[in-house]
Amino acid sequence: MALKITVIGTGYLGATHAAAMAELGFEVLGLDVVPEKIEMLTRGEVPMYEPGLEELLRRHVAGIEGSSGRLRFTMDFAEAAAFGDVHFVCVNTPQKHGEYACDMSYVDAAFASLAPHLKPGALVVGKSTVPVGSAQRLAALLPEGAELAWNPEFLREGFAVNDTLHPDRIVVGVDSERAEKLLRDVYAKPVTEGAPFVVTDFPTAELVKTAANSFLATKISFINAMAEVCEAAGGDVVKLAEALGYDDRIGAKFLRAGIGFGGGCLPKDIRAFMARAGELGADQALTFLREVDSINMRRRGHMVELAREAVGGGSFLGKRVAVLGATFKPDSDDVRDSPALNVAGQIHLQGGQVTVYDPKGMDNARRLFPTLGYAASAEEAVRGADVVLHLTEWREFRDLDPEALGAVAGHRVLLDGRNALDPERWRAAGWTYRAMGRPAA
Repeated sequence: MALKITVIGTGYLGATHAAAMAELGFEVLGLDVVPEKIEMLTRGEVPMYEPGLEELLRRHVAGIEGSSGRLRFTMDFAEAAAFGDVHFVCVNTPQKHGEYACDMSYVDAAFASLAPHLKPGALVVGKSTVPVGSAQRLAALLPEGAELAWNPEFLREGFAVNDTLHPDRIVVGVDSERAEKLLRDVYAKPVTEGAPFVVTDFPTAELVKTAANSFLATKISFINAMAEVCEAAGGDVVKLAEALGYDDRIGAKFLRAGIGFGGGCLPKDIRAFMARAGELGADQALTFLREVDSINMRRRGHMVELAREAVGGGSFLGKRVAVLGATFKPDSDDVRDSPALNVAGQIHLQGGQVTVYDPKGMDNARRLFPTLGYAASAEEAVRGADVVLHLTEWREFRDLDPEALGAVAGHRVLLDGRNALDPERWRAAGWTYRAMGRPAA
């Protein structure tokens, strides 16, 4: 008999996972407690921007003309429990207010609501990023005859559909051969295509995601620390990174210096990891992550100081500042802990007239920072600006015409917070180009 799958929580992770499971051929029921989200998804619409996700969803949502009909949505936990053989829990685990620790309330609520209705033989699979030790505690909440497994997600925003359908690895934390077999059945297609299938215990599976994010954060902060040294010594961090990247022990990925990382994962995950290590008595093992976090946050302040220098070195009062980018990364509308918006907000608070433009993140940015100015295009944002800050590396910004932009700017001064633009091209058009960790000219 074909497995039936439920997905508990239909945010960024859950909506992507539900659509991908339907694409792999399973009957899928997605559950959420937010009526507006369920209504959107039932219409084949997604509440966030993710390339390819809406098209994938519309290919499978029941009731949409031409769809497979394999994907439906509900708000009823009893219906979900009766429907599914494998239940993926994909709810959010944000940072607690005023603490580094992870807020487990959404995960706990999902388990508490689902557990009483589970049928014997059901497998509950956690995908949320949780503190190590959570799985063992949550397993005790399940009724006799139901099992738990942990299967961390490794989605990259902007590439989530591909990362789900063609993962670079599948990690499953299990404590029975049956749970392993069920998950091998779920992921049979990607495994056949060559995706490694790594079987671990619960704690190791929980640690993989936080360890991976901590390593990436460390690599980003390392090259940003090198950018600080390059500025002090007159070196060029872009050339330094290029030379380092040829060493295959290091690799070139995540070695682009700039204003640092943000988003809903890396910052909160490394902080939660530090907090959990402290609870386990292993806090000394992760003290280096404090410096990783500190370097990252310092980059934002450094960009504000570069902008202050660019407008005369004194006050931002009466100065017009154009900010290109609001999202924490390109190909996403996610503005959570966005370095770009943080820099824009700091300059605004210090008296600057800030105008922001982003290809996809404008609505979310307005909700988070309603007092900033917003423009409908890059040209409109730059009009009359004393300085232009490039803070999110969208392709649209790399393709801008420096000459056309210079015709509307108040002053041709560009600060590249992502080291992603071509300095020679901008300087040839009469711009003063400055980037972090690079010589001024």
